[in-house]
Amino acid sequence: MNFIQRITRVPRPFDPERGADALKLVPDLPQELHDLFKGTAGCSPYLAELMQHEADWIVSAIADPEDALTQCLAINWRDAKLPITLRQAKRRVALLTALADLGGVWSLEDVTQALTQFADIAVDTALRSALLPLVNRGKLPGMTEDDVEGSCAVTVLAMGKMGAFELNYSSDVDLICLFDETRFEADDYATLRSGFSRAVRQMCTTLSDTKAGGYVFRTDLRLRPDPSVTPVVLSMSAAERYYESLGRTWERAAYIKARACAGDIEAGSAFLETLYPFVWRKHLDFAAIEDAHNMRLAIREHKGLGGPITLPKHNMKLGRGGIREIEFFTQTRQLIAGGRNPDLRVRGTVPALKQLTDADWIQDTQAAELSDHYRFHRTVEHRLQMVQDAQTHSLPGSDEGMTRLADMMDMDTRALKVELIDRLSAVHLETEGFFAPDHPDAAPLDEEEPKFDASILERWHGYPAMRSERAQAGFDRIRPHLIAGLQAAARPEEALAAFDGFLAGLPAGVQIFALFEANPQLVDLLLDVLTVAPPLAEHLSRNASVLDAVIGGDFFADWPAPVELQSNLATALHALDDYEEKLNTARRWAKEWHFRAGVHHLRGITTAEEAGEQYSDIADASLRALWPHVTAQFSKRHGPPPGRGAAIVGMGSIGSGRMTPASDLDLIVIYDPADATESTGDRPLAVRPYYARLTQALVTALSAQTAEGRLYEVDMRLRPSGSQGPVATSWNSFQTYQRNDAWLWEHLALTRARCLAGPVDLVRDIDDLLNEVLGQDRSVETVKTEVLAMRQRIADAKQSAGPFDAKTGRGRLQDVELFIQAAALLAGTHARNIRASAPITQAVGLTNEDGAATLASTYAQAWALQVAMRLVTRDPAQADSLGQGAKAMILRAAKATNMEDAASQFADAFDQAAAIIDAGLNSGRNKNGEG
Repeated sequence: MNFIQRITRVPRPFDPERGADALKLVPDLPQELHDLFKGTAGCSPYLAELMQHEADWIVSAIADPEDALTQCLAINWRDAKLPITLRQAKRRVALLTALADLGGVWSLEDVTQALTQFADIAVDTALRSALLPLVNRGKLPGMTEDDVEGSCAVTVLAMGKMGAFELNYSSDVDLICLFDETRFEADDYATLRSGFSRAVRQMCTTLSDTKAGGYVFRTDLRLRPDPSVTPVVLSMSAAERYYESLGRTWERAAYIKARACAGDIEAGSAFLETLYPFVWRKHLDFAAIEDAHNMRLAIREHKGLGGPITLPKHNMKLGRGGIREIEFFTQTRQLIAGGRNPDLRVRGTVPALKQLTDADWIQDTQAAELSDHYRFHRTVEHRLQMVQDAQTHSLPGSDEGMTRLADMMDMDTRALKVELIDRLSAVHLETEGFFAPDHPDAAPLDEEEPKFDASILERWHGYPAMRSERAQAGFDRIRPHLIAGLQAAARPEEALAAFDGFLAGLPAGVQIFALFEANPQLVDLLLDVLTVAPPLAEHLSRNASVLDAVIGGDFFADWPAPVELQSNLATALHALDDYEEKLNTARRWAKEWHFRAGVHHLRGITTAEEAGEQYSDIADASLRALWPHVTAQFSKRHGPPPGRGAAIVGMGSIGSGRMTPASDLDLIVIYDPADATESTGDRPLAVRPYYARLTQALVTALSAQTAEGRLYEVDMRLRPSGSQGPVATSWNSFQTYQRNDAWLWEHLALTRARCLAGPVDLVRDIDDLLNEVLGQDRSVETVKTEVLAMRQRIADAKQSAGPFDAKTGRGRLQDVELFIQAAALLAGTHARNIRASAPITQAVGLTNEDGAATLASTYAQAWALQVAMRLVTRDPAQADSLGQGAKAMILRAAKATNMEDAASQFADAFDQAAAIIDAGLNSGRNKNGEG
């Protein structure tokens, strides 16, 4: 459609006489455009003047506004009359954009895009034009005229609305100018900085000088680091050092919209990438809410805009319910979560609201309403600025001015006032509730509740988390809710002691107190964890960032499929270049998922069986996602793995696909060098030391303490020859050993072995070998004899820690596992799922049907107890001293009402299982235990 067909509205001529005069300037104007031109000129003296200047051009331009805009942007920086050319282009873009805007031909986004595109071209051409004479006069050492095409390594960052392609009708442009010092000799820095500063000042003069027929853009360079003492152009390294050490929250917010707009775009974009850690924090940053709120209050106070909403002279940008409120609301949420969710790192306000909706940070209706208000506010702002090309954001102070505005909006004056009040009030209500929520006071403390120990309450402000005044203030705001929650606990003093331990272990408090203030429901979750699972609480105090995942929106959703979980971590690791950061990322990721699995089990969302599978899923994903990066890092120095590479075999709990919160990883690494004798890297290694050191690199990647802690403990004692053998076993040696030399207990362990990672063909060969070894014919009596001996050695080595020790002792997990693995070995099959494999004992004649069922039932009870105990304590011997919440977790596993009954039930179940195992291993043997 052409321009005329796209018109959806026209302004009313506030001054009909001026509007009629404007029509006389364009006698060839189509009749269908008369009302638009008359209304535009009749409302805006500035636009009427532009029509007079550009009368010969505008009629043809408006026939195809997009093509006319493209021609306006086609400016050559080598133009000898560049200032004049830019001013003419500014007039034309301003007139064309105004007509398209007032007529509804272009949307708000189209209008701001056009204005911003012209600003980009103007800044870029003005910069290059300013650099050229300096190069020609030798003021920029080492630079030639060809270098001006690349802007001599100077880049201009567009900030604020220009950066987001949201420039308003009469904007100034906020710029930061930098140069890439790595392109020059250090001895030339001082001269270059001086020359670049002169070029930037000349660029600003070209844009803002009003002597040659009006200005192009007012420029503002004050957003650069420490503008009162720094030159107008800085080296990138100096700017980066500033942000790393002194950068403030408002500067982080400013860089959300930052964009390299002119000069060396590539260098500017690379610089912005270096600032990602400064702008986008890796953890949820709820402390940004308070910073943003303080900025809002400071702006209001400085501008005198803190009063109620009244229309005369109300500031549509900075006043209550204005544009800045919506921008702060949006940007603050981006700062909170953008470090974890790259999709939130968008520049535009409306697109950011959409992304926040997609990420479940705000509701669809909330985003839609704020987007609609934002577009309306910006439209009003544009009308105000079109009147006299003034950088104003304030509504008229007179009835006459308001009538003019209503005419430009093609609205009745009264209707406009009502809509303004409604929209400003709605925005203020929505955003004020986010920045300064009106939390109800905590319920008064119940006089019948136990009085808390005052000495505990008094020492809180001496803890490390309270070292700053800001942290203390944040804690004081959440303290009433905390105290109320502690008093509501089943045993308040016990809950208080647990919270005191948590608070004492916190290294810092500002972020987590802000997190609790913004999300009060987390306090309730914290108290649950503290009173039920002290090990989880201790972990939480040192890794409070795991609470980020709870806010993510899907914390209580169904557990993802293992392949989805692995893909999630693999994607995160592939996005990183630094190896250490990959390790830290894997640790953070695993901690969050461990916390999620623990909370789900704690709250009864999952069973012990499901929790065990989830812990194994996390380990599988961690191992499989990290292994390629460990290999790639090692290969940088020593070359890719020679031969067919290496495979990782999981044993024990990870091999069975069921782990507890505290399980380590039992692993074997098997490599096949094929015909290779050494690697092919810069520092080649013979195959044996190559794979030994690669295996050690894997162990280090999993178990080393980094800034984010340890991922897993690794145990490789189940490899051939145990701790005396090489840490990595060759494929040929592994085959020979398992076929000819392995002990029976090693074959028992293989019943739970599972290949976790490695080349497909090698994994297939290992699986075939495992099936072959497990399928060997075996003497029943020999197996019984060996298992009885092993059982006795285990009993001699470690005694049970009490009635709630689910692992060690007769009839408990380890004992049942050993027995069922023996049965699996006799049956020539795997026993990864012990509970499901219990019937194998019946199939090979070690138990009857009832015995197999009892073993499966006992194992399920013991597993439920084990997972619960690992969640609530590290020492099963301390079960009697556990808190009420932790005991409730154990009682749920036992399906008992008190600890005495639970202990009795477990003892009976363990005794029954032990008797079945005794009978099965001793059947057919004489009184001396011989076959």
